[in-house]
Amino acid sequence: MTASFLIAFVVGGLICVIGQLLFDVAKLSPGHTLCLLVVSGAVLDGFGLYEPLIDFAGAGATIPITSFGNSLTHGALQEAEKHGIVGVITGMFEVTSSGISAAILFGFIASLLFRSKGRP
Repeated sequence: MTASFLIAFVVGGLICVIGQLLFDVAKLSPGHTLCLLVVSGAVLDGFGLYEPLIDFAGAGATIPITSFGNSLTHGALQEAEKHGIVGVITGMFEVTSSGISAAILFGFIASLLFRSKGRP
């Protein structure tokens, strides 16, 4: 059990190190880095490589933003098999809708509770 925690920590940490290197070395903006990590998760899932990573690292692979790309692609591919081209679009939203809804809700609540630094 301790080994699984260590593996999750190392894999999740390596994903975060890649993101930090994109900031510091490649001088990418946060938006570019975010998109690159999401797309890399989607591409890895498209090639069938992200699920084995999840099986190996557990939360170390499911918590970072790369798993959002994995979820988008995974849902789109599953629904495309059932419903064709329409399933590609509906599958992405079906799998990720709870995470997107939570982000919107908590962002709204935070905007009500806190003032931004640029606002008087």
